[in-house]
Amino acid sequence: MVRRVSIMLLVILYACTDDKIDLSHTVTVDCVLPQPVADIPDDLYQVGEIIQSAEYPPFTKQLSVYGITLIARDDISDVFMQNVASTITEMFPRSGTIDTILQKQVLRNIHQYNTVIPLFYGEDWGLSPAEEDLWDQTASENSICDIIMENVPNQVMEVVEHILHHVTDVGLHYTFPEEWGLSNSSTLYNVTQEAVDENYYDIQQYSDIDDVGVRMRVILQEYAYWIIYTAWDLREIYGPQDSEWFIMNSSELKEKLPDSYELFNKTVMKIMACPSDSILSTFNN
Repeated sequence: MVRRVSIMLLVILYACTDDKIDLSHTVTVDCVLPQPVADIPDDLYQVGEIIQSAEYPPFTKQLSVYGITLIARDDISDVFMQNVASTITEMFPRSGTIDTILQKQVLRNIHQYNTVIPLFYGEDWGLSPAEEDLWDQTASENSICDIIMENVPNQVMEVVEHILHHVTDVGLHYTFPEEWGLSNSSTLYNVTQEAVDENYYDIQQYSDIDDVGVRMRVILQEYAYWIIYTAWDLREIYGPQDSEWFIMNSSELKEKLPDSYELFNKTVMKIMACPSDSILSTFNN
């Protein structure tokens, strides 16, 4: 059954709340297509050009990279789109330290589940009612789990975080269901519970997501990002200093939450790499 994704669920709300919430066993994978729909190309590492397109309304241009399609309206700069694309390619290097078979399986899943990331300009972007209807159509036909905003604070984090949401929610979820699955039986679920119990991950801000299953998907999605971002030692350099996550670097992660670090080490290390400072420095902070 084709699912519809509400636009309000694609933007994580950071308002403080006093409501107490706990992890639930109900996890709703609402933002990812349940079945593969796209053909897998012979070249999984294709990088296209920015083209004007009406394929993803209400967006007007697109850029495909390694199976992820970036979509934007004309207010997004081409340079920003290209730099996001370059960040994605650097996350999936082809080198001697990479398990090429596993990496290609992740990319196959990213391709066949129509992974799409919308780009918006600034924090005050908006859609008209007619555009929202078009958005619902596009969201129902693709795996869209968040957005990337151009010209916002913590720009590096903004880009890396929301690329990783799609990589983990689609690529890792389908390639490593026992380890990274958005479910109540995965290693990701277990290490998230441990981080909450040890007071390293404060999930109370997510209480404003009324649907319990969707809330759990978001909590797992965010924790997956924090594991990788922290293990890559990006937080101390690019922020944020304050957040719901209280681990600052890979050494702390390994010491305080060794199971979370091991999840990263035995899977992500084999298929991905941290983007270089040279590409990350292209984003203004």
